[in-house]
Amino acid sequence: MAEEYVGAIGIDLGTTYSCVAVWENERVVTPTNIIIEIIANEQGNRTTPSYVAFAGAERLIGDAAKNQAAMNPKNTVFDAKRLIGRRFDDPEVKADMKHWPFTVVDGESSPQIQVEYMGETKTFTPQEISSMVLAKMKSIAEGKLGKTVKKAVITVPAYFNDSQRLATKDAGTISGLDVLRIINEPTAAAIAYGLDAKDTSEKNVLIFDLGGGTFDVSLLNITGGVFAVKATAGDTHLGGQDFDNNLLEHFKSEFKRKHKADISPDARAIRRLRSACERAKRTLSSSAQTTIEVDSLHGGVDFQASITRAKFEELNVSLFNSTIEPVKKVLKDAKMEKKDIHEIVLVGGSTRIPKIQSLLQEYFDGKELNKSINPDEAVAYGAAVQAAVLTNQANNEKTQDLLLLDVVPLSLGVETQGGVMAVVVPRNTPMPTIKKKIFTTAEDGQTIVEFPVYEGERPMCRDNNLLGSFELSGIPPMPRGEAELECTFDINADGILKVTARDKITGRKANITISNSVGRLSAADIERMISESERFKLEDGKKQECIEARQELENYIYQIENTLNEPNVALKIKHNEKDTIENALSETLEFLDLNEGSSASKDEISAVRKKLQRTVTRAFASLNR
Repeated sequence: MAEEYVGAIGIDLGTTYSCVAVWENERVVTPTNIIIEIIANEQGNRTTPSYVAFAGAERLIGDAAKNQAAMNPKNTVFDAKRLIGRRFDDPEVKADMKHWPFTVVDGESSPQIQVEYMGETKTFTPQEISSMVLAKMKSIAEGKLGKTVKKAVITVPAYFNDSQRLATKDAGTISGLDVLRIINEPTAAAIAYGLDAKDTSEKNVLIFDLGGGTFDVSLLNITGGVFAVKATAGDTHLGGQDFDNNLLEHFKSEFKRKHKADISPDARAIRRLRSACERAKRTLSSSAQTTIEVDSLHGGVDFQASITRAKFEELNVSLFNSTIEPVKKVLKDAKMEKKDIHEIVLVGGSTRIPKIQSLLQEYFDGKELNKSINPDEAVAYGAAVQAAVLTNQANNEKTQDLLLLDVVPLSLGVETQGGVMAVVVPRNTPMPTIKKKIFTTAEDGQTIVEFPVYEGERPMCRDNNLLGSFELSGIPPMPRGEAELECTFDINADGILKVTARDKITGRKANITISNSVGRLSAADIERMISESERFKLEDGKKQECIEARQELENYIYQIENTLNEPNVALKIKHNEKDTIENALSETLEFLDLNEGSSASKDEISAVRKKLQRTVTRAFASLNR
C-alpha cells in the first residue's frame, strides 16, 4: 500500500478492548449528517481485545491472542494500560501482579513484562506491548481504507497523569503513528453524544465512563460546538477487571471448599476460570442468575457453580459504591447542584451493570440516564471526529466550530521548604494553559535551587507523584529570600507539561519537559523500539507467508488424495505409479509433521510442494498414454 491516507484515525486504546474509527469522506455526507465508521477487525468484531501473545516463534495480537490464552497463560499479556507510565513499586502494580499469569519484573524502577519468545526470554515495556495493540488497530484501519495510515488521535482516561500520557504517546510513536493529539476518553465520548444530539441548546452533561480498567467522571458544558470541561475526577485503577477479580476469588474459594484444592498456582486453570467469570458477569447484566461450568478445571475435576446477581453485587459492593464519590467531587469542583445537570451519559462496557445504573440514578433522585450512544464505541467515534478536524477532513456544519476545552486533572506544583507542595496549576484548570509563580532562595548565599515537580492533591509532596526535577544555577549570592525565581508551568493541548525557571535578576533559565520521570523512554529507546516493531512486523509477515504456503501444500495433498480415490483414476493408474504418489505424499506429510508450528520457511515449503507436483505430474502422465 504505497498511497498514504490523508486523514487520521481515532483509536480508543482500552484496558481490555480497543476500538478504531474513521471519518467517512467517501460517502455522501450532508451538511448536518456525520458518518463515522467503526472499523471491524478480520473476525468481524467492532472491538479488539487488547491482548498480545508470544507463541513459540509467533506473535499474536487481538482475538487470536485472547483465544489461545488458556493454553499459553504465561506468555499472553493483557492489562498493559494498568502498567503504562507507572513505577514498579506502585502499590496498585503490586496488587495486580497477584492476578496476572505473566511475569512482571523491575526494569530500573519501571515494570517490564517477561515472556518466552523465539526460544529466548525477552522483556517488553508496557509502551511496547501497547504499541503492538496500536499497530494492530492501525492495520485494521489500513485493511478497510486500502491506504497506509500514518496519523492518529489516541484517547486516554481523563485522570491519567503526566507520565501515563507521555508513555501512551510513546507507544503511538513506536507503532509507527504520528500522534496528532492525546484526548481524554470522556471528552471524546461527549463529542459523540453532542454531535448526535438533536437538541443543540446549552447543556451541562455528566459523562460517567466506567470501562474494563479505568473510571472517569467528567462534567462538561456543551454549547453548539464548544465542549468545555468544567471538572473531572476518577480512578485510573477501577473497572470491569476488578469485578472479574472479585468473582474469580469467590469461585477459587468455592473450588477449595468443595474439592479441598487450591488452584492459585495453576495458571491455565486460573485463565479458564477468569474467562468463565467474564462471561458470568456479562450474563448477570441481563439475567438474575447464571451458572459457570469449566470441564476438567484442575486435577481432572469438572467445576460447576451458580451465582446470582445479588451475590455478584454483594462481592463488589464497596467498588460499586465508590463510583459515586467522583460524581460528588466533580459537582463540588464545578460548583453545581444535581439539579443543574441536564444529561447523565453512560460510557464504557461496565455501565451495563444494573447496580451501577441504579446507584447513579438513585444519587440523581431518579433522573433518567442517557444511553443514546454505544458505550463500547463512543470514545473511538469522538476520537475520529477530532482526527478529522485536525486533518481538515471534517467538511460539516456541526464540526466547523468544534472546540474542545479540557482541564488539568491533577494539581501541579513544586516542592518548597519542609516538603510542602506549592501549587502552581490547580486541578481543573482549562488547558492549554501557562501559569507562573515566584519562588526564592531558602539560605543566604544560595546559588543553586532545585525544582522538584509534583502532581497531586495532598499538602505534602511525599504523598504526591514526583514527575521530575531540575535545577537553576548561577544565581548571584544574596541574603535568603531576596532572589526572584519565576517558575512557569506550560501545559499543551495533550496535557503534557513543560516547566521553566528564570532568575529575574540575571535572566538565566533552566527547564524540563517532564521526560526524565521514571518509566519515560529516551529518544534512543524509542528509536530502538520502532526498529524492533518494524522487525516484528516483517517477521509476522514472513510467518503469515509460511502459514499460507503450508495451507496451500495441505490443500494440494488433500486434492491428490481425493483424485487417487476417484473410480476412473483408481481403475486406470498402474500400481507402481500409485505407490510412487503415495510414498511422495507420505514423505510430504512427514515433512509437515516435523515442521509443525511453521518452523520451515516459505521457500522450503514451496520447494517440497514443487517436488511433490513433479512426482504427481509424471505418475499421472501414464493415464493419458
